Amino acid sequence: MDVLSVTVKDLGDVVTLFCKGTIVSGAEAAILCAAVRQYGRNLILDLSEVDGIDAAGVGALIALQSAGVYFRLKHLAQRVRETLRLRGVDSVLEICDDAETLIPHTFQAVGIA
Repeated sequence: MDVLSVTVKDLGDVVTLFCKGTIVSGAEAAILCAAVRQYGRNLILDLSEVDGIDAAGVGALIALQSAGVYFRLKHLAQRVRETLRLRGVDSVLEICDDAETLIPHTFQAVGIA
């Protein structure tokens, strides 16, 4: 498994975090949380190059959402999608694969404490 790396593309109205590697316990989950908190407005997490996520990674996504961070997941690999489904969070997290539904004006800014 590859260590998680995050590349940021800021389009002004929306920020896309391109994630590559795995989202697992430890440093990888911490990297994702730090990046999301730093750019915590109108976020898209592009997971097209994420090849795995474990329970801690799923927990990190849920914790961010519970803290009021608004984000959408985009382009999930089948393995990641299946993990979210098996954990029962695919209906809780916003998952979108259609670029047309990611129009920036549909987002709402969320303040982070």
